[in-house]
Amino acid sequence: MIDRIIEIANPARLSVKDAQLVIERPNQEQPLLPFSTPISEIAVLLLAHPQITLSQAVLSRVAEAGGSVVTIDGKYLPASIQLPVQAHFLQTERFAKQMQLSLPMRKRLWQQIVQAKIRAQGELLKEIQGNDSGLIAMSARVRSDDAGNLEAQAARRYWPLVFGNPKFRRGAEGPDQNRHLDYGYTVLRAAVARAICAAGLHPSIGLRHKNRYDAFCLAADVMEPFRPLVDRRVVQWIASHASAADFDTATKNWIIEAITTRYICKREQRSLFDILLRTANSLAQCITGDSDEIEMPTLLEQCVEPLAPKRAAWSVRLFDGKEATG
Repeated sequence: MIDRIIEIANPARLSVKDAQLVIERPNQEQPLLPFSTPISEIAVLLLAHPQITLSQAVLSRVAEAGGSVVTIDGKYLPASIQLPVQAHFLQTERFAKQMQLSLPMRKRLWQQIVQAKIRAQGELLKEIQGNDSGLIAMSARVRSDDAGNLEAQAARRYWPLVFGNPKFRRGAEGPDQNRHLDYGYTVLRAAVARAICAAGLHPSIGLRHKNRYDAFCLAADVMEPFRPLVDRRVVQWIASHASAADFDTATKNWIIEAITTRYICKREQRSLFDILLRTANSLAQCITGDSDEIEMPTLLEQCVEPLAPKRAAWSVRLFDGKEATG
């Protein structure tokens, strides 16, 4: 199965025909031929333009196939995410277990997540600069519920170093790396939420994130150790492009490859979707009492050669109003 991420960034009309998602440009003097792709191969459908129309069948069929639909606002952040609601045969039982999860267990699981995140950040710094700046050692000191708030301490050390800019601040407004990171995290969040649902868990019942207005708190928790995969792609892009340059299709394509590429995990080539599902399933086992550790790899090594090179070019499709590219 191919996990495709499709972004639609210009006016378009979406429909379903013969189990295919059909994308057309409306009201054009010289319209393009419709672009289509099997719905069963869609992992994430990104809707990034206000003039996109689609039928209820599109939303329904993508969900039935296990995919997610994300609408993007003007700041490249998710305005909404649609996920399948029946993705696991033990879903109801696992929802109940999530609600009953003890506070000590929540704290221990959050400890593991923060440890993996800081360790991955340290490994990225080591990869880029040859020095982890003490983050790997710091990760070993994270206590239950991150009582010492080492996540924040690591972030203050990490962000100025990862971009080689002591003035860089995560979340700042302006045309800098933050928009690249926000866009990549949006796609990662959708991929994580999809894996969580496939594991029979409810994405809104978080371990640490508890924003009453956030329906995907658990996805926000689980994605933390995987953020450096996006960071790495942004660092590589910024190394040869101005951070204030146009945020165009090529930029998005490069960043999205952090999600669609294959990685080495336990000496095997795996898609990130597969790795995320393994992590979500291991979390489900912790919640049901069958395990006490989440399976979370640290910074993953990207495969030099894709497992299926002839089809890998179709992993990412961007419809930019001029052509559909793969």
